[in-house]
Amino acid sequence: MSILKRTKIYGKAEALLVNGSPDVSLATDSVKKVVADYAGFVGDNHYGETRASCVRVKAQFPEGTEIRNVRQISILSVEELAIVAERMGIPEVKPQWVGCNLLVSGIPDFTLVPPSSRLIFEGGVVLTIDMENGPCRYPGDVMEEFHPGCGKLFAPSAQNLRGVTAWVEKTGEIEVGETCRLHIPPQRIYSHA
Repeated sequence: MSILKRTKIYGKAEALLVNGSPDVSLATDSVKKVVADYAGFVGDNHYGETRASCVRVKAQFPEGTEIRNVRQISILSVEELAIVAERMGIPEVKPQWVGCNLLVSGIPDFTLVPPSSRLIFEGGVVLTIDMENGPCRYPGDVMEEFHPGCGKLFAPSAQNLRGVTAWVEKTGEIEVGETCRLHIPPQRIYSHA
């Protein structure tokens, strides 16, 4: 028996983005399709089967330790970016500004999708969600260029709306407009934490 449950929730790939020049900016550039292999989206700066640990996992590893890269892909939702923009008092937050690799629509409360959920794309690619991507100041630095004085508002406005990180479980290509189905693991509360 499979532990993952196929839901009736479908999403759509509204945009695909990569950043080939991380030294220049956090911002990503739109593409029509991506090749997803076991190291992530080919051509993106987060590409790699391993990565150096960072502040996000400082309780687990000394910074710079080589670890498995489960942050290959940053996924956000159209609906949640609209809420963030409203909270910030600006017309929109573009996915490029926040380092997004995949912008989806149609999945409710997307940032709250449980870890280990799968997005199974109609073309065969499977992305495994690692966990929520906590908001930080760096997207605010990019937004400051377009909306001076608003960059500092990003992190507090994006709490529980910053999307998730994911890694490639099954390889292939994803195209803009492609649909995916959400599969989720059992939902239990671990009361001992």
